[in-house]
Parts: sequence; C-alpha cells; structure tokens
Amino acid sequence: MSGLDWGVIIAFFLLMVVIGFTTFKKVQGSKDYFVAGGNLPWWLGGISHHVGGYSGAVFVAYAGLAYTHGFSLYVWWALPIFVSVIVGAYIMAPRWSKLRTKLDIESPTEYLAMRYNVPTQQLIAWSGVLLKLFDVGAKWAAIGILLNVFTGVPIMYGILLSGLVSLVYITIGGIWADLWTDFVQFLIQIVAAFVMFFIVLSKMGGVSSIFGIWDQLPPANSQPFNEPYSIGYVLVFVFIVFLSYNGGTWNLAARYISSPSGKEAKKSALLSGWLYLLFPLILFFPMWAAPLILPNLEDPTKSYALLTQELLPAGLVGLVLASLFAATMSMTSSDANTISSVITRDILPVMSRKFKGLNQQATLKIARITTFIFTFATLIIAIFSDNFGGVLGLLISWFAALVGPVSIPMLLGLLPAFKRSGSAAAISSIIAGFIMFAVTKYWVDWPLYVELGAPVFSSALVYIGMGFLNSKAVSPDVEDMLTAISKSDEELASDTKNINTAL
Repeated sequence: MSGLDWGVIIAFFLLMVVIGFTTFKKVQGSKDYFVAGGNLPWWLGGISHHVGGYSGAVFVAYAGLAYTHGFSLYVWWALPIFVSVIVGAYIMAPRWSKLRTKLDIESPTEYLAMRYNVPTQQLIAWSGVLLKLFDVGAKWAAIGILLNVFTGVPIMYGILLSGLVSLVYITIGGIWADLWTDFVQFLIQIVAAFVMFFIVLSKMGGVSSIFGIWDQLPPANSQPFNEPYSIGYVLVFVFIVFLSYNGGTWNLAARYISSPSGKEAKKSALLSGWLYLLFPLILFFPMWAAPLILPNLEDPTKSYALLTQELLPAGLVGLVLASLFAATMSMTSSDANTISSVITRDILPVMSRKFKGLNQQATLKIARITTFIFTFATLIIAIFSDNFGGVLGLLISWFAALVGPVSIPMLLGLLPAFKRSGSAAAISSIIAGFIMFAVTKYWVDWPLYVELGAPVFSSALVYIGMGFLNSKAVSPDVEDMLTAISKSDEELASDTKNINTAL
C-alpha cells in the first residue's frame, strides 16, 4: 500500500464519520433513529437493501469459491437472491411497510406480540440477537483478513479500525447515517468494481475474454452446478434467501418498514433485486479470471486481495480496499441499528417496567446505548472467530442454517394463509429447526444442501402442519391485522377516509 492508497482509506473513513455527524440533526427520536420516520425514499431504500445484503465476506470466502468453483457461484448465490427479492417485492415487502402504518412498529419483531404472544416474541427476538452476534462477527473478521493481506496489519487491528468507525457513525446518526453511508459506499463499490473489471478485461485480451477465459479454466468452472453446489443446493438456497432477504435478516426488513407505503417498499425491493442480477456479473468476473492470473494459490480466499495488488496502480488499490470496507460496514452497521431496535423496543420493556412507556427522546438515548454495546460485542466475537469455524463456517453453517427457523414464524406469520398457526406452532417450529440443525451439524454426515436445508424445512413443516391441525378461532386482532396489511395502499387510504368521515 502506497501513501496515496492510505490517503484514500483515511478519506473514506473520515467521510463515514462526517455523514454520521451530518445526519445527527435528522434524528429527533427513536422513530427517526430506527425507521427514518417512515420517510425513506424508494431509490435510497433499494440501494441500501442491496448493499446491506452482502459484506466483505463476498471478497474473502466467495472469492475463494469463485477461484475454485467458477461460474456456479453466480448460479447458487446471485440468481437465487434475485428471484427471492423480486418475488418478495410483490408478496412480502409491502406488508412490512403496512405493519408500521397499522401498528406503529419500529422493529421487525415488534408485531409478534400481537400476532402470537409475548413469550413467542421474546424467543424470536433473543434468538435473532444471539445469531446476529455471530453473523456480524464473521463479517468483521472478513474485513480484518482483507486488510491483513493488503497491508500486513494484524487482523485484529483491521477488525477494530472498521468496527470503531462504524460504531461512531451508527451510534450518532442511526438509520439515516446508515442509509446515506450505504449510498456513498454503493458509489464507491460501483467505481471500484468497474475499475477492476476493465483492468482484468484488458489483461485477458479484451471483451472476447468474457467468454474466452472459460476455455482456459478447468471445465467444471464453467458449469452452472459444481459440487457441492448442486441443483439441490440451489433449490434449498432459494428458499433460505427468500426468508432472509425478505425480512428474516432484520436490517433488510427495516428498509421496507421505513418506506412511506407498500408501493414504495415494492419499488425498493425491485431495484435491489435487479441490482443483484446485474452487478455480480461485473463484480465476479475478476474473481473467475483469478486462476489464470494467479495460478495455484494455496489460499484462494486471498485471491481478490492479491489480484488487486497485482494489477492496480497506487491510489486505486486504496479505492478497492475502501469498497471492501464499505461492503462490510454497510451490512454490519445496519444490523447494529436494527438489533438495537429489537432490544430497545421488544426486549428491555419486557425485562423491566422502567423501559415501558418512554417518550421518543428517552427511547433514543437507550437506543444509542444498545447500539454501542451490541457493536462492541460483535467485535469481540470477530477477534475470536476462528473458534467458531472461521469466516465461511460462521457465515454458511451457523447463520444461514439457523436464520430459517427464526424466520419461518416471522414471515409466514404475515400471510393470511397461515393465520391458524399460532404461538404453539411458532415456538415448536423454531425448536424443531434448532434440533434438526444440531442433528445435521454434529451427528450425521449429509450432503451440504441437506445440512443447510433440513433445519428450515423442518421448521416450515411443523409451523404449517400445526396450523392446519389447529381448530381454534383466530383472534379478531390477528384477523384485522392480517387483513389490513394484505390490502393495497388505495384500499387502506379509503378505509382511513371512511373511518375519519364516520368520526
């Protein structure tokens, strides 16, 4: 890294902090801090949803898979997310926004107390918070590895550098800081990705190399399915990412909740989905070509960082590294904000009466404290991430396998078709998923796609099955809520107008 590269990195971090302080004035209470006051523009929400859906782990673990498994990475990762987010734009995204207008929620788990009961809400809230400790920790660890490859700086310092900067701006500015840093980070990622794309394209012989490199790579690298990432894995992954990207990953649900209307939330989702279809083709091409430029790497997870050092001049190396920091910091800071909303709005009021009935300003103070504590805890997890299976182990085995059981009652609970699945079904489905995860992780040796899918499918079967067998009447409050969030914006506006007229 040259002095110019370090200058770019320092400028990036300073810009993030400046955005945090700039957005400080926009935050007057917890509603501004957690859901942008319900005034999130659809284009900003779509960009934030997109960049909040992946992290620096893409440039470590997934870069290694692109090196060893080729094009299958796009087939099993980008395409399932595209399909899931586009479908969710019509089914799930509008419902999250309407929950806010209907129930005045500020966290993704807040509605669960009405939909099921408080114990169910607490189980899901606590499970999600604990899972996110490991998930966010994995992402900090990934960025520490990247900085180590670029500069030789110890991994722990890279974790602390990116983590502490995020800690400052997200604690100060809340979701508004997160949204605007997401936008700037997206611009940086786009520029850096296209720079790498065109330089690798030139080195490999021009535009023809987009298709020509595959003849020079191992035959399996050009195949859409490359074991263990088989068609079975892709089908399982589609279901998991449908849950994750449509609200099971809470920071992504927060983008929809913050939208002014269901229509705006839908537009945000559509923008994010199309970005997932197109942008990875630019992003992954250098990773796919890496074996031809850097053959026989002992550690393929370092391929993208080494490729950057090999090909880019001074200044541009810093730009690419800034984009990698941006990818991680976007996801982790938005996670911290959303987890803070769950702790502040849903967990603390149940733990102690002194947290109930607080005004917006008092809740905002607590929100900033919980944001700080959670982010600090994830940094500790990151420093000791190797004890939990390394970056890829954390990202795939722990979070991806366990997000499903927690997400099933959250997302299916929004659909009228499953209205008879009550609190018993929700709790049983989560327990079934956790048990199946333990079985597949530690006691049986099944293919990767079975290990990944068994917990979530077990959870879904229990949830749906118990709802089907339940003969109890659905409470009027639940019926009313599910009916309201299923209506179009025009129908809701008409209902509101009729109520006001009657009053």
